[in-house]
Amino acid sequence: MSDHIELRHLRYFLAVAETLHFSKAARRLGMAQPPLSQQIKRLEQMLGHALFERTTRGVKLTAAGHLLARRARSTMEKVDEDLAQVRRLGRGEEGTLTVGFSGSVMFTELPAAIQSFRRRYPKVELRLRELVTSAQIVALLNGQIDLAFLRDGDPTEGIRITTLLKEKYVAVLPEAHPLARRRTLSVKALEGEPFIMFARRMGPLAYDRTIACCERSGFRPNIVQDAPQWLTLVRLVAAGLGVSLAPACVGRVAMPGAVYREVKAACRTSVDLGVKVGAESVLASNFIEIANQHLAG
Repeated sequence: MSDHIELRHLRYFLAVAETLHFSKAARRLGMAQPPLSQQIKRLEQMLGHALFERTTRGVKLTAAGHLLARRARSTMEKVDEDLAQVRRLGRGEEGTLTVGFSGSVMFTELPAAIQSFRRRYPKVELRLRELVTSAQIVALLNGQIDLAFLRDGDPTEGIRITTLLKEKYVAVLPEAHPLARRRTLSVKALEGEPFIMFARRMGPLAYDRTIACCERSGFRPNIVQDAPQWLTLVRLVAAGLGVSLAPACVGRVAMPGAVYREVKAACRTSVDLGVKVGAESVLASNFIEIANQHLAG
């Protein structure tokens, strides 16, 4: 028989210490009284001290028993707390989740998904990182982020990419541009205009889809300026430096001097979810579930 005190010994002891009655303690524990009495005697033998004074009237705690009762309660509370935390971690209710996102995705319903996640899982530390699509892919592969919300995610070995949302394009025009007087326009109408775009290295597929949209209309855009983010791009358009094609959600950005016009074209850009193969956690799954509810379409 082992001489190590186990948690069950402390549970048995506390039941007797709190009821001061072996029969009541046995009923609370769902066991017969004789085995309980044997376990308490075994505990006393292992400690080398009596924990209870037994009289014809019942039992009461000795000084050693009082001390053990205080310490045992603290121990059991700590164990219960630790086990509860383990269960919360297992359910994805605690921990740290790092989510990457491309700038334009923040103009979709992703902020609402973030708010819903934080409300549902308040104990989770949610870290957000704005990165261009190409940088998010690298960060996923390196384990620096857990999830990536990509603008036109490039197929990459080791990354599972799922499309959440497909969007139309809008034309971004200076307010004084003649085309700004139209409510809708064709992509062909932008032929010959100076274009402002992201550099291809920032998101190869997003760049290629925009170029392809123009080429299907019979021209290749004349790119005169790269922009590092959408707010900068729209500011440059507002300043009259050129025009652009942008995901429809970018039209939510109000910028004096710039206007957005619907484009009549079958071209689409996508918001994609990227996860490293084999690395999806319960935390990530919980966030994905909420993101799907808000963004899927």
